[in-house]
Amino acid sequence: MTVSLIERPPSRADTPAQQRPAPKDPGGWRLGFYRFDTKLMPYLLVAPFFILFAVFGLFPIIFNGVVALRNWRLDDPTQTGWAGFENFSKLLGDDDFWNALINTFGIFILSSVPQLLLALMIANLLNRKLRATTWWRVGVLLPYVTPVAASTLVFAVFFTRDGGMANWVLSLVGIGTENPIDWRADKWSSWIAIATMVNWKWIGYNALLYLSAMQSIPKDVYEAAAVDGAGPWRQLWQITVPMIQPVVVFTVILSTIGGLQLFNEPMLFDENPAGASGGSNGQYQTIAQLIYKVGWKDLNLGYAAAMSWALFLIILVVAGLNALATNRLGGGGKR
Repeated sequence: MTVSLIERPPSRADTPAQQRPAPKDPGGWRLGFYRFDTKLMPYLLVAPFFILFAVFGLFPIIFNGVVALRNWRLDDPTQTGWAGFENFSKLLGDDDFWNALINTFGIFILSSVPQLLLALMIANLLNRKLRATTWWRVGVLLPYVTPVAASTLVFAVFFTRDGGMANWVLSLVGIGTENPIDWRADKWSSWIAIATMVNWKWIGYNALLYLSAMQSIPKDVYEAAAVDGAGPWRQLWQITVPMIQPVVVFTVILSTIGGLQLFNEPMLFDENPAGASGGSNGQYQTIAQLIYKVGWKDLNLGYAAAMSWALFLIILVVAGLNALATNRLGGGGKR
């Protein structure tokens, strides 16, 4: 038996634990920065949105709900304290509120329905092969980028009773030659004038939304439909509309919210916009105008807050019904 005289170096297992060197920090500050970057940084990046929403969105909504339940008049500080649902019950017997509600729905129907139908047809035309396609698409978007104050003031002159271009165009076909239409005097004429302003501004915007959805539809679908004998009109309503159903629902909800909150167009159409009366007899006064008048002209903030909450609930119900009806008419978006 041969015995090796060479000494074996001591192994780590032979070294006592107290004499072993401490393990090095794997990463040090880099590890801390990595943890900060992966765990805290995402929250810091999204925090500004939630902070701004809480300050400028959530807090005003909650505070407005509190104001709606109180007596709050700026012209009479002695009228204070909780009113409960008195401001809401007052709405049921307020003729001005019901008049504004009828005006709002009248203008909303005259603007939203033609607006979306014309936008759909224009988008269908722009989806075809046309010369100078880019120029046509930019052209339909120009009304949307035009400032609403400038366009509304132009339309206010356009619908002037004496010397307005609207009456001049109608006189060419024998309408209103002896008695020009006073567009601000009656409900229907003022509704049509204001709805024309709204349609002019938003048709191009909705048309481009529809066009972007139409371009995602495969071309072979139309080719197969054409082979089966479907014409352009049938292809539009039986192929295009069902396949762009989500965008149609989105535009219906968007037009509902905007139409029921209409304020700028009737405000600037009025010859006396400072009064926010919507005409001499309130013939085109919307709910948004009435809220402004009650809150900042009559200085009754509690009642104005109750009106704003009533408008919010009306918009919620109408938008939901419109979305449901659009889904049913379009087959629920099934392809």
